[in-house]
Amino acid sequence: MKQVTIIVPQGKVNLSSIAGSYEILSGANAYWKRSGKKPMLEICMAGFVPELKTDAGFFSIHPVDITKIKKTDLLIIPSISYEDNLIHENAALITWIKEQYKNGAEIATMCSGAFLLAATGLLDRKTCSTHWDLADKFRQLFPNIDLQADKLITADKGIYTNGGAYSFLNLILFLVEKYFDRATAIYCSKIFQIDMDRTSQSPFFIFQTQKEHGDEMICQAQTYIEENLREKISFEELALKLATGRRNFDRRFIKATGNTPVEYLQRVKVEVAKSILEKGRKNINEVMDEVGYSDDKAFREVFRKITGMSPLEYREKYNKIAMS
Repeated sequence: MKQVTIIVPQGKVNLSSIAGSYEILSGANAYWKRSGKKPMLEICMAGFVPELKTDAGFFSIHPVDITKIKKTDLLIIPSISYEDNLIHENAALITWIKEQYKNGAEIATMCSGAFLLAATGLLDRKTCSTHWDLADKFRQLFPNIDLQADKLITADKGIYTNGGAYSFLNLILFLVEKYFDRATAIYCSKIFQIDMDRTSQSPFFIFQTQKEHGDEMICQAQTYIEENLREKISFEELALKLATGRRNFDRRFIKATGNTPVEYLQRVKVEVAKSILEKGRKNINEVMDEVGYSDDKAFREVFRKITGMSPLEYREKYNKIAMS
């Protein structure tokens, strides 16, 4: 039997990721037993605090004393709000996690729980995902980690991470299939009504125009791009307008925003296109014109690259008018 420990850190923990993990894994265990097999997992919640109150005190969690767990096979780190004191508050837990991984435990972390795992150093030079809205902050704090924020699930040397919010349900299904089998994962997907085999969180991205970097020249460039989407922008000319060379312009732009100027332009165009597709009745050609694309093929390719969907698929999914 495998020992699964759902960790209860100190901080603003997302209760649903703890309760949901416990419920689905317990459901998989029960299904496994009904088929005449011995239970696969022994599941517990553990932490360094005897009680953790969440959601304005409406709920409380009573984990077992984590120091009594000498060995576990799988650690699950729930989603937890990142705050400046998160790592300091959980210093003992971080040490415990590192020791368990060294002793052979696998680790699964959900959404912003990746910040806690990253603080252990175990993710250095490994792939990882987290909520797309936290990607910039994560890269600033942990530059040695290969963050792939478009991925819904990553797996690297016994460490599993996932994207944002309730996508943790897909990670739990992934673990059910790994520790039980495909049939049990399918059963859980039907009972808990979770779409299986999602691989990307790209359709849910809301692109943020990153302007808190402090580089005034790049802020001016970003504003110019955003205000001239329908125009054909020459970045050579834009660099000249800003009194700098193209190489220096590109270097500073990437450092400030995490995107090349071309990528930034594409992302802003696609974000505007998404907004139009969500709210209006314009056809795809009208949307293309609105964001400065004349080449139908190029627009569709860029849109799919960024969102994982075609413009038509996106409109059908998110536009209430189109669905009616």
